[in-house]
Amino acid sequence: MGFSRNSVAVVMLLSALVILAVDASSGEGFRRVGLKKKGVTLQGLRAARTRLIDRGMRLGSGNGEEDDVPLKNYMDAQYYGEIGVGSPPQTFTVVFDTGSSNLWVPSAKCHFSLACYFHHKYKSSKSSTYKEDGTGFAIRYGTGSMEGFLSQDDVTIGDVTVSGQVFAEATKEPGLVFVVAKFDGILGLGFKEISVNRVTPVWYNMLDQGLVKEPVFSFWLNRDATDQEHGGELVFGGVDPKHFEGEHIYAPITRKGYWQFDMGDVLIGGRSSGFCKGGCSAIADSGTSLLAGPSGIVAEINLAIGASGVISNECKMIVQQYGDQIIELLLAQMDPIKVCSQIGLCQFGSTEQSEPGIASVLDKDASVSSGKSDPVCTVCEMTVVWAENQLRENHTREQIDAYLNQVCERLPSPNGESLVNCNSLESMPNIAFTISGKEFVLTPQDYVLKIGEGAETQCVSGFLGLDVPPPAGPLWILGDIFMGAYHSVFDYGNAKVGFAKVA
Repeated sequence: MGFSRNSVAVVMLLSALVILAVDASSGEGFRRVGLKKKGVTLQGLRAARTRLIDRGMRLGSGNGEEDDVPLKNYMDAQYYGEIGVGSPPQTFTVVFDTGSSNLWVPSAKCHFSLACYFHHKYKSSKSSTYKEDGTGFAIRYGTGSMEGFLSQDDVTIGDVTVSGQVFAEATKEPGLVFVVAKFDGILGLGFKEISVNRVTPVWYNMLDQGLVKEPVFSFWLNRDATDQEHGGELVFGGVDPKHFEGEHIYAPITRKGYWQFDMGDVLIGGRSSGFCKGGCSAIADSGTSLLAGPSGIVAEINLAIGASGVISNECKMIVQQYGDQIIELLLAQMDPIKVCSQIGLCQFGSTEQSEPGIASVLDKDASVSSGKSDPVCTVCEMTVVWAENQLRENHTREQIDAYLNQVCERLPSPNGESLVNCNSLESMPNIAFTISGKEFVLTPQDYVLKIGEGAETQCVSGFLGLDVPPPAGPLWILGDIFMGAYHSVFDYGNAKVGFAKVA
């Protein structure tokens, strides 16, 4: 089955529009947020890739601040909902994002940014509960920044009102991205540690003011494309048992800021990929649609599922010129971490890392590596892991050489689109993530995005290559493809995140 770049232009990713509906009469002690699906364009897919790369750079830098959150990449954000700010409430549509922690909306004092004229603007003079703050506020990204100042007012979510919430009024929104955005602002659900200006997040104040029964919120995402009425549900203050099967498996938060936890091996068709055998980190991220992980694993996954990417000349060159030498050194029982240094392709000490494949070969200008940005070194490290896996399977040198060249061809394209044959889903392998000793399996129906209908249907791999160096990485960002298959609980009170199969 052939695919053209023009055909990719019709790609539509699954996303959702949050419709807030609070069941105050249920007596359950928590607040329900209904979800409804809404489609976006190929622009959202590419924005998702950029957002994830920028997030990886931020994590890899070791900087705990959220000052440089790349707001331009929220174009792929999937969950929107109406909130009210002020008394009486002024309505805004915001992104609910577990990957950030601030609330901001456009200000009536935004006069020189085109985006402000296409969205609702907060008018402090119209609110009886407004309190002036005036502290400067800025979130840097790309070639500009979102700028404004802090204010204080009541924030209403459904029939729940958070009193005295500090939030940002945006007076500058550069670029055309915000002009076409379907949302007005952002409501972060991350930890205070990554809140710009250390502003107390809405969720924290919701807890402090006793507006929910338990310090927990949870997501159920409905991946049934035929069900346009029920996109899922976000619950504040607890979990709804009808949305999951069995019990949740929990992992403790290892880095407060993002909802980050330790993850084990990644299996392709039940077999170890080899890259995370020493452990990886992961983030549960409601603000993106994709799954991002180390480029080496993603390349193997794309090979296994028959995804079509862009041939990497560097990768094929390494295999052709150094493949035999790599195999010889591995057969001689050399520590795999030392192989690339031994053959002179990596110019650093072998003790500087604990996992191979830690620099981006997909976007050299956006490498998150600290001192290891050479793509030749990176490809060598990935080749070592691929060859090691093949030797473990007792394959011949000819078989290994052929396999390495095939994997090179499956490295994801620079734009992040890797297409698969929609007629081959039944033959594709399951991909499993090991969390707290349990395998969380994604089927092809989970990780392949079906776009369009009938003869025009296109299928896109939901996996994106992203490399984050230690100590933050190797890292996976588990977006809505994963959260759609597994009901996700964000337990703030016990600093853990849990997953259970959706009902």
